[in-house]
Amino acid sequence: MKRIILASASPRRKELLKTLGLKFTVEPAAIDESAFNSLDGRKMVLELSRRKAEAVAINHRNAIVIAADTVVILGDQVIGKPRNQREAKQMLRALSGKPHIVVTSFTAIDTGKNKTLTETVETTVYIKPLQREDINAYARTGEPLGKAGAYAIQGLGSVIVEKIEGDYFNVVGLPLSKLADS
Repeated sequence: MKRIILASASPRRKELLKTLGLKFTVEPAAIDESAFNSLDGRKMVLELSRRKAEAVAINHRNAIVIAADTVVILGDQVIGKPRNQREAKQMLRALSGKPHIVVTSFTAIDTGKNKTLTETVETTVYIKPLQREDINAYARTGEPLGKAGAYAIQGLGSVIVEKIEGDYFNVVGLPLSKLADS
C-alpha cells in the first residue's frame, strides 16, 4: 500500500483525514505563500495547493501526497488569515450579515504513477449580523487567529454562521467527499 502524506501543518486537515480512517504522515510544505498574494483568490488557492503538493512529492517515491489551501472571498476581496485581534475584528465586521464564498483547492499527487489531480470546491457561508460586543468577545477567544475569514465553523465560530450552501468540510479546510471521489 502506498504511503499517504499530508503536505499541511493544519490541525483541522489532519483531523479531517483521520475521520476517514486513513493512516498518514504529516509533512508541511515549505513554500512562501506571500508570493501568490497578487493572484485572484481562486487561482491563488489552486496554485498554492499544487505547489505545496509538488514541494513534498519530490522527496517521496510511491506515495500519495495531499495538499490543500483555503481562502474566503467577499465580493471581489480575498480575506485571508488575521494576524492579530484587530485584523480579526475588521474581517468579522466585513463579513457580518453578508454571504461569502469559501474556496478550497486540493491537490493529490500519486508519485508512483506520476499523476496529479487538482480540484476546487466552493461553499457559500452566511454570517449572522454581528453586534460589536459579539465581534469583540469572539476575537478575544483567540479562535479567529490563523483561520481564513477569522472564524472556525467547527468551533465557537459555529454560533455566528447562519447557514451554508455546499460542503461543510470544505469550510473546515478539506472537502472530504470530493477528495474521496478523486
